[in-house]
Amino acid sequence: MTESEKPKVTLQSRGNLQFANEMLSGKILAITGGTGSFGSALIRGLLQTDVLEIRVISRDEDKQDKLIRKFMDSRIRCIVADVRDRWNMETVLRKVDILFHAAALKQVPTGEFFPTEVVATNTLGSENVLFAAVRNQINKVVLLSTDKAVNPINAMGMSKALMEKIGLSYARLEDSGTSITITRYGNVLCSRGSVIPKFIEQRKLGKPITLTDGRMTRFLMSLDDAIDLVFYALSTGQNGNTLIKYAPAAKIKDLAIAVSNLVGSGPHYLNEIGIRYGEKIHESLISDDELSVATFGNGFFCIPLARDGLKQLLPLEKGSEVSQLVGPFTSESTEQLSVVQIMKLLETNYEFNSLLHNDA
Repeated sequence: MTESEKPKVTLQSRGNLQFANEMLSGKILAITGGTGSFGSALIRGLLQTDVLEIRVISRDEDKQDKLIRKFMDSRIRCIVADVRDRWNMETVLRKVDILFHAAALKQVPTGEFFPTEVVATNTLGSENVLFAAVRNQINKVVLLSTDKAVNPINAMGMSKALMEKIGLSYARLEDSGTSITITRYGNVLCSRGSVIPKFIEQRKLGKPITLTDGRMTRFLMSLDDAIDLVFYALSTGQNGNTLIKYAPAAKIKDLAIAVSNLVGSGPHYLNEIGIRYGEKIHESLISDDELSVATFGNGFFCIPLARDGLKQLLPLEKGSEVSQLVGPFTSESTEQLSVVQIMKLLETNYEFNSLLHNDA
């Protein structure tokens, strides 16, 4: 298959919220880690539906207060709780119908120096959440994972890979009544931990924009696309599915130039400082082994659950030759956005424009 024939999915919402609305109507939802950039964007989408209640579960009471003031909607209920506390999770998730698990420690270098903390939140904390979900007979759970969980080389990626494995083990429980779906995505533009806010600040101050390595590539998704993936999982995902949205990528150097061009006129200076602990040059959203059993449609990959209960693993059924369609799905091999394309993407991005104009 030629390059022109490969699927190119633009970063535009596919309207999966509309399909999910019927499922959400009158329901109680919970979001762990709900005060982060993803949680805030998800809440913005959920408030457009007829959801009965949104429980925002996090440890940061200040961010919870800001979130309440931002949305001013009585359906939002903020709860201070920690995913590391299993009893706490059982309590706060009572009577919940649908759960989005987004709570995580995400900084790669931090995880390299404090791996036990990352494991405690991302792995063991996720198991606490899943245990509580099954105990409370929550109908649907959507777990948020990352491209760093594919062939992981750092503690953060390893902790998320284990979260995925634990999620799949719970999905194999017979008659639990809880459907578990995993979503995996790459770098989300302007989210917490994104390099874009730092690039904007450096450019405004007239300082050189610092890069780790100009060769580095990363998948690019808007927050809206990340939310779209979650709603797609909610509306179409089956128990044990891992869902991945086909995404373009870009060189970090081109991303820096695009941000610099949009922030101000005049020359820009880039300063390469070297790769940080635990970073890859290129990321993967789906492994070669997963490609061999995955299916692809409507811009999404679907990796099915290997169902065998507690018996010895059976051979996975062969997929639809997706590997022949796209080859290795890495941030180097996927569609590469040019500087101009990145600029167009950022110009229409709500979060970028808020950062650019210092909006609240």
